[in-house]
Amino acid sequence: MCLAIPGQVVEVLDETNQLAQVDVAGVRRTVNVALLGDAGGCGVGVGDWVLIHVGFALSRVDEVEAHATLRLLREAGLEFDQAIDELRGSAIQ
Repeated sequence: MCLAIPGQVVEVLDETNQLAQVDVAGVRRTVNVALLGDAGGCGVGVGDWVLIHVGFALSRVDEVEAHATLRLLREAGLEFDQAIDELRGSAIQ
């Protein structure tokens, strides 16, 4: 199963290449945020919540929705654990 997981932007790393560091359940990864921006910038800021899949932020979500989704994913158990393990093993350089 493929999951998109909510994460919170903790740092904009590279506006030119539209990369940000995002915290997902305690795991920090660099993700591409180009899908959320326009030609003038990366379109996200520190504190924003985004929905992440395979290293890309797909959309912004509000904090309440992000926490509710994380809670549901944790309740799903194995699938959530697998998604977090996959996130730990991934990296955008």
